[in-house]
Amino acid sequence: MNAIVALCHFCELHGPRTLFCTEVLHSPLPQGAGNGDSPGQSEQAEDEEGGIQMSSRIRSHSPAEGASADSSSPGPKKSDMCEGCRSLAAGHPGYVSHDTETSIKYVSHQHPNHPQLFSIVRQACVRSLSCEVCPGREGPIFFGDEQHGFVFSHTFFIKDSLARGFQRWYSIITIMMDRIYLINSWPFLLGKIRGIIDELQGKALKVFEAEQYGCPQRAQRMNTAFTPFLHQRNGNAARSLTSLTNDENLWACLHTSFAWLLKACGSRLTEKLLEGAPTEDTLVQMEKLADLKEESEGWDGSEGEEEKPSAQPDVVEGRELTKCPTDPSLMSDCSSWNVASRRLSVFRSLRHMRQVLGASAFRMLAWHVLMGNQVIWKARDADLVQSAFDILRTMLPVGCVRIIPYSDRYEEAYRCNFLGLGHHVHIPPHILSSEFAVLVEVRTATRCSLYPVLFDDEQPLSKYEFVVTSGSPVAADRVGPTILNKIEAALTNQNLSVDVVDQCLVCLKEEWMNKVKVLFKFTKVDSRPKEDTQKLLSILGAAEEDNVKLLKFWMTGLSKTYKSHLMSTVRSPTSSESRN
Repeated sequence: MNAIVALCHFCELHGPRTLFCTEVLHSPLPQGAGNGDSPGQSEQAEDEEGGIQMSSRIRSHSPAEGASADSSSPGPKKSDMCEGCRSLAAGHPGYVSHDTETSIKYVSHQHPNHPQLFSIVRQACVRSLSCEVCPGREGPIFFGDEQHGFVFSHTFFIKDSLARGFQRWYSIITIMMDRIYLINSWPFLLGKIRGIIDELQGKALKVFEAEQYGCPQRAQRMNTAFTPFLHQRNGNAARSLTSLTNDENLWACLHTSFAWLLKACGSRLTEKLLEGAPTEDTLVQMEKLADLKEESEGWDGSEGEEEKPSAQPDVVEGRELTKCPTDPSLMSDCSSWNVASRRLSVFRSLRHMRQVLGASAFRMLAWHVLMGNQVIWKARDADLVQSAFDILRTMLPVGCVRIIPYSDRYEEAYRCNFLGLGHHVHIPPHILSSEFAVLVEVRTATRCSLYPVLFDDEQPLSKYEFVVTSGSPVAADRVGPTILNKIEAALTNQNLSVDVVDQCLVCLKEEWMNKVKVLFKFTKVDSRPKEDTQKLLSILGAAEEDNVKLLKFWMTGLSKTYKSHLMSTVRSPTSSESRN
């Protein structure tokens, strides 16, 4: 994470000061960092934990640490610092940790060497210990701007028996330029920084209680109430944090904590590149997956209960409706699902089905599919029916598909628009004569009958004769929906491979689903009059009767997420004002 974590202190003599900070370096160490090893220095001791190696490599002393440097270098002068304002002693090398996984270095010192970073950290330190504080002066707060960065600050008190009010004021701040990332990291940072603060306060409390037990300061101050307080502290007003906590390894521990905090906070949130908004098919598949998961959890929870009767058609048929895989990764190729377990009597593609059925029969079948009418297949071979449905369903949005693959009795159209039946199943006469249904009967063919070109011992479909009938046959000279004409044009173009035709079909579905979205918002959400709707359909190029029927049917395939989003947008006050 590209951020800086710093520990700040409000000194009674010098005001807000930065005590210790850890920054992330993606490039070589700053000037003087890591290249100041003396020849006589002992071998570097490195400890590795979680992919981060901590090293005792010496770096040149910054002005904040008391070394000689140009007057233009950032950091206060040594004369302007007391023991309470200094963390690392003069000549201290600082701390460097190497992340072996990402080649990132975490460098800790009292002040950043870069002047601009020093200014940003200095300003954040002053604001965190002066004006940007919580009620009670202890707790987390967020502030910042685009120019100076955004800051997560957590102020807290450390017990000190020699301090005014027996406590000193500190803060831990996290500075970065990405406001959204920092806000999203608030719960993580709050928990981890709170843990660091609790540890510091616990150590300081033990020291405070030991000092109070040995020499109670409250009674001593009461006896010297009229003596100027500053002169009674004997120079102990400026106590270092290591003295308050009695921990000589405090800064090394803080470096480890800050480095881990930066690494962990950067790893917990990842960015994903999306090529665009999720399609309606994706949203519907996600909703079906969530419903299926909820249903499975319900069944798992009822295992200990009394077993329900197995002859409940709603439950059985509901399970049949969910046989299609709901994994979005399988969405683009539903026909590949469970192929290994099927026999060879399958349709390979829409083009293959058109060749087998014939151009006129395929057009009739495809017209009923696109219009949302019930498509019934009667055959002995359940795998053949399933393969046909897997091919035909690619012409529709996922939300418009309701399949019962194979049943031993007729099911009404409201339950499914794809119905597979055994050859002996009786179909009601009113369905056979209905204009809202199409029947495909799969019969056994002879060698000399229907498809001599396709007949081959290695071509299983040559054994069958396909008869397509409907109460509303599609006339050859009927224009039909625009998408059907484009699909047929792609299927008849032999220059296009099967894969290219599949991609064309995806694009056509997306184009018409966008028109469906516009029509849904226009009619259902905005409640426009019919005259305006007709004008909109003309603009969309869908004023023909078949196109209007198709749009109305496809409207049922819109995801719940999209519909609820539109309705919530309409109900909001801002949207109402904008329409007015």
